[in-house]
Amino acid sequence: MKDKLFMLRPGFFQGSEGPFYCGDSVAVEGLLGFFPQLRSEIEVEYIDAPRPRAAIVEMIGQENQSAPVLVLAEGRKPVDEGVQVHLYGNTRFIDSPEHIRRYLSSQYGVARPA
Repeated sequence: MKDKLFMLRPGFFQGSEGPFYCGDSVAVEGLLGFFPQLRSEIEVEYIDAPRPRAAIVEMIGQENQSAPVLVLAEGRKPVDEGVQVHLYGNTRFIDSPEHIRRYLSSQYGVARPA
């Protein structure tokens, strides 16, 4: 299994208002745009905004369905010790956009933020 990144699909509505995009997902999407080779290293899944977000809930529980979120492949640990990782059962995940970007940069050898 590869690391799996969940991001909100852009153009969602909240009630009758919208369309919207998730600013946190845009920041991570920007890194993927700068370094498209990351898309072959990880699995990226775009999900709809309304909760419950079944794909995330299935992996890391009802209480952890914020997006973006990166679910680490079994046995994966960050090489950057400053990356904050959470645990749900035996599944490790990163839910901070900043820490997701740091993980992807350090883990997959692309440039890191200044």
